[in-house]
Amino acid sequence: MKGNVLVVGASGDIGQEIVRELAVEGYSLLLHYHKNINKIKHLINDLNKDVVLGVYQADLTSKAEIQRMLDNIIYPVESIIFVSGLADSNLFQETSEEMMDYMLSLHVKAPWKITQHFLQPMINNHKGKIIFITSIWGEIGASNEVVYSSVKGAQNSFVKALSKEVGPSGVLVNGVSPGFIDTKMNQHLNETDVINIVSEIPLNRVGLPKDVANVVSFLMSNKANYIQGDIIKVTGGW
Repeated sequence: MKGNVLVVGASGDIGQEIVRELAVEGYSLLLHYHKNINKIKHLINDLNKDVVLGVYQADLTSKAEIQRMLDNIIYPVESIIFVSGLADSNLFQETSEEMMDYMLSLHVKAPWKITQHFLQPMINNHKGKIIFITSIWGEIGASNEVVYSSVKGAQNSFVKALSKEVGPSGVLVNGVSPGFIDTKMNQHLNETDVINIVSEIPLNRVGLPKDVANVVSFLMSNKANYIQGDIIKVTGGW
């Protein structure tokens, strides 16, 4: 096996595809999910039984649940992939403080806490990879998704800053920034909306979870060992 990888948000469309890719490549996996236990069960059934070391449920907006998950992970974690997330589409002036706190906890504070917990052993071993699935909106921003854009921008900044701090210790930190991907997060869009967006994408198609997983696979490989603090776009040129 190539090493133990914690996938945070393994039950989502992109998370599942990343898990499948890494399983084929010989990684041992620790899978986090929040609510979609049926998707996790279905995913595990499709994998070699020896691939999954453990499955952990936690609401990442709860300090207690995060700590419970961390306490229950008894295996060494050599890499972390953060896929978990939630978009919020709303006018900024109509966004509640509760939603602001929720989005900050989910996208920023939870990854801080989880990374902090596993980082020192990576530094001690001069080995480890941390990958964030961020968003195109974290770089350019989106109307009606101001809070989501803000927290994804915070993830991008975290990647760039932490990579400088831990680079001398051999820990690699990078991000993958998807554009318009065919996931449940975009299912609220109608057919006309999708057609209009695709017309703006030079490759003239919607991105697939597999497209994101392929880049994660590359970053996890030794071929990417001189890439540090980068945010790789997976947008079809959008």
